[in-house]
Amino acid sequence: MRLSILMPVYNELNTIAAAIERVRAVPLDMEIICVDDFSSDGTRDVLDSLLASGQIDKLVKHEKNKGKAAAVRAALAEATGDVAVIQDADLEYDPQDLVKMIAPLADGRADAVLGSRFLGETRRVLYYWHSLGNRVLTTTSNMLTNLNLSDMETCYKMMRTDLFKSLPLSAERFGIEPELTARLAQAGARVYEVPISYSGRTYAEGKKIGWKDGIAAFWHILKANLFPPFAPRYNAPRSILDQRTPAAIASSATSAAADKRASAGVS
Repeated sequence: MRLSILMPVYNELNTIAAAIERVRAVPLDMEIICVDDFSSDGTRDVLDSLLASGQIDKLVKHEKNKGKAAAVRAALAEATGDVAVIQDADLEYDPQDLVKMIAPLADGRADAVLGSRFLGETRRVLYYWHSLGNRVLTTTSNMLTNLNLSDMETCYKMMRTDLFKSLPLSAERFGIEPELTARLAQAGARVYEVPISYSGRTYAEGKKIGWKDGIAAFWHILKANLFPPFAPRYNAPRSILDQRTPAAIASSATSAAADKRASAGVS
């Protein structure tokens, strides 16, 4: 199963090379698609070098700053993998978590998998009000989507590429997170969550999202859930559904149990 990494990039000179190196170290068949959202700090030159050396597969350049959501859509248009995931360039998320995220997609259980920062994995302790705001936004979203997510605002949203491309997306900036969640619910997608680690940045370290984005997220939640266009119902291909044989289910259960023992330090 081939994975398309959709990486929006804006003024990440200090982290972009390390972020690409960490993604490339993940033992998955992948393509990396970067979209430079009109960076002004030298990031674009680094991306040109990474493209020339083959570290990234495709590079899209915006000639004006359009926001994260627009960059994600531009990367998605270039995606050719079986599944696709959004990957930030700021080192807050660990790409090694993509291995366990892809498992429910590979064995046919899920159409979309979200990585949750609040399900027990190691995370950096930072801003209380950001955490509280995230919970309020997630609860509001859950009430409208009828999904019991623990982390709607997570960057790590992985889904089948045909499903991803079928979703009508129009949000800008960080509105992509609530909009994607609403569209997945409307599509009737089979959604899973897996725990991921998280190493958040401070504002001094380059964090960009602020309180205005939190307020805007409320509007995006309401707009995406209550007003058209709505996502069409998604029907997974028969070849995917056929993977859910008794043997595959048993294998998934065995793998999940082994992962749980490993995370608990039990041999």
